[in-house]
Parts: sequence; C-alpha cells; structure tokens
Amino acid sequence: MTKRDFLKTAAAITSTPIFFPLDKLMPSIAHLSPEEVAKDEVFWKKIRAGYRLKPDYINLENGYYCISPEEILESYLAHAREVNYQGSWYMRTVQWENKDKIAARLAQLIDAESEEVIITRNTTESLDTIIGGYPWKAGDEAVFAAQDYGAMRVMFEQVAKKHGVVNKIISIPNHPKSDEEIVALYEDAITPKTRLLMVCHIINITGHILPIKKICEMAHRHVVEVMVDGAHAIGHFQFSIKDLDCDYYGSSLHKWLSAPLGCGLLFVKQGSAAKIWPRFADWTTDLNDLHRLNHTGTHPVHTDLAIGNALDYLEKLGLERKEARLRYIQNYWTDKVRKNPNIIVNTPEERQRSCGIANVGIKGMKPHILAKTLLDKYKIWTVAIDETVVHGCRITPNIYTSTEELDVFVGALRELAEG
Repeated sequence: MTKRDFLKTAAAITSTPIFFPLDKLMPSIAHLSPEEVAKDEVFWKKIRAGYRLKPDYINLENGYYCISPEEILESYLAHAREVNYQGSWYMRTVQWENKDKIAARLAQLIDAESEEVIITRNTTESLDTIIGGYPWKAGDEAVFAAQDYGAMRVMFEQVAKKHGVVNKIISIPNHPKSDEEIVALYEDAITPKTRLLMVCHIINITGHILPIKKICEMAHRHVVEVMVDGAHAIGHFQFSIKDLDCDYYGSSLHKWLSAPLGCGLLFVKQGSAAKIWPRFADWTTDLNDLHRLNHTGTHPVHTDLAIGNALDYLEKLGLERKEARLRYIQNYWTDKVRKNPNIIVNTPEERQRSCGIANVGIKGMKPHILAKTLLDKYKIWTVAIDETVVHGCRITPNIYTSTEELDVFVGALRELAEG
C-alpha cells in the first residue's frame, strides 16, 4: 500500500460513523493476556473507530496532548451544558465536593491517600507550586537534569535569583548501562546543602523511564526530598506512589489519561504540605490541608468532572492492556530501525526503560528539518527536539495508532537514511 493510498483509506475510515462503545467491546478480548491484546490489530482498529481523527496526516505527536476519544469528549460537553444549566447553584453548592471525589479516584489510581492529591491544571502548575513555595534559604541547593522540562528548569532559575539557591544540573545518558549509573549521577551532585531533587519519571523528550524508587531511597538517605515530574506517566503505565516513595509528584491528565485540556494532578506526601507557601491565598487555615495549595478561583469545573469519564474509560480498557499496547507499538517501529547505521534512536532498547514514547534522528539532518520533511513529504506529524544530548524527533503514538501507520513512518525513516 502506497502512502497516498493509505491516507485515502485512513480518511475513509475516519469519516465512517462506526462507533464501538468500550464496555461492549471489552468482552471480546477478556480471555486474552495484555500481551496478546497488544498485538490484536482488529481490536485496536475498533478502538480507533471511537476517535475522530484528522485525515490530513498521521499523528505521531500525542505527547503534548492525547486527544480524547468521542466517549470522553461527549461526556465533557455534557458536563459543560449541565454546569451552564445549573449556573451559580452548582458553583455554590457541590463543585468542591465533586472535585474532591474525582481527586480521590485519581489518588486510588496512583495508590496514594485521598488527602495527598489535588487537581491542578497541568504538571507545570503542580511542580512550580512546589518549587516556588519551597522554604528556600540562601545557599540551599537543588539538583535536577538538563533533560528536565524547561518550565521547571526556568522556575529553579527564578528561585535562584530570588532566594540565592544554587542549582546543580546533571545530564542523563540516553543509553545507561544500569540503574546504578543513573542513581550515582544524582548522588554525586548531592551535598549537605542539597534540599530538593527533581527527577523525571519518564523523560518527555526521549521516553526514558528512570528508576525513581532507587533514586528516592538514595536521596532520603541524604535527607533530601524528591519531586517527580510525572507529566507523561499517569494513564501511560502502571506504578504506585507508595512504592516510589517520593515526596512530591506532578502530572498532566490531558496527556496519557486522555482527559480534556486543562487538568493535572499534584501529590504531596502527608506531612509535607505545611512547609510549602501557597501561590494564591486560600481560606484554609490548616497548614497540613493540601487544599491550601489549590486555590484557583472560579475555573471551568466541567473539566474536573470529565476527568472522571477519562478514568472510567481507562478502567474499562485496563491500564495493563494500555501499557502493553503502547510498549508494543513503540518497539514495533524502533526495532525495525535501530540497526540502521544512519538512524539514531535516542531511547533505551531495554523494554523496562521505556513505554510508548521514543525519539529518533537521522545522521546529518537537523531535527527541525526532519520534522518538516516528515510532514511535507510523508504527511507525518511529529515534534523536533534539539537540546543537550537529544537531537531528533519525539515520536508519541497513541492507542488509536495502527501498525500500518507505523509502517509508513518506518518507510519514511529508511528513505531519509538512505538519502
């Protein structure tokens, strides 16, 4: 099948009003293991039919924002209509109770206590709340990596200027020899003045999953708190906050949970909230009450409600199945190009060190040229990454992505590598 024929077929599928409600679809694969379901292309094509997809390009840039399936989107719109219908009655009576109920469900998903989780707008808001509100003193040190997200790195630069904090920046190898190599990089940067260590659960530009539990164990031995950037983790792969044993954790729910834009999560371990100074004053006087850090004023509460529908969708699909599928489709394409001498995969090959996200470059081609060529010539939408030790395009398929689309992508990479 040529690229042009494929896109025509994809357009026809997209415009066909075929919809498989998820709860009616699941019994067909209930007897299969997650690994078996991951390879069942018939099943995932039915999942794909539950999305409204643009036929103009193959979307391999879901990492910024994973679009919601129609099932979640329609619920979101219904919530907006209902809140509009109820008006100020809703806002003055049940909005906070409903938000707390959704936060409790999120806490259950990540294996945390309900009083340890609040709903925010995104990871940046969550983690900048901690960085900006931390009880810094002049000379205190913070440790983080050059591969961390820019918004948080800039926030650390701001507290350095404001409070005299010293930032210690490490660099994480794309292909580490072991967990211990990574842990040692962070440990070598710690001194008696270190107060807070920031680490990515999964590095957004490469898809590298870091050994968070081992890093937390090491940092706590040095009496250093750990803040985890989990922007791409929730709804992507399984983990337990209790098992990680971090002190703070932030995530964006409009990414892999596929909730609507504008919702995130902040976890603060019990006993740690009191030390954080809120960015916006709240009526709450109990310093240990996490709501003290969650004053947002009037906001689009229908978005909070739609998080519940995204959780419903994930529970019906099963996170174990979703993780298996995302890991399968990432390895499906990376395995086909890793041995090509002109193709550079900036993501670890070991299965446990990545899931759905990967990064790829072509020798001699700037990332922005690669991204532009993929879109202009092959109708493949990606994002260029050109920073520190990562030079390539981030590739983030979603559960609706087909192996046929990935075959088109692999073919494009091979052609460009030969050229």
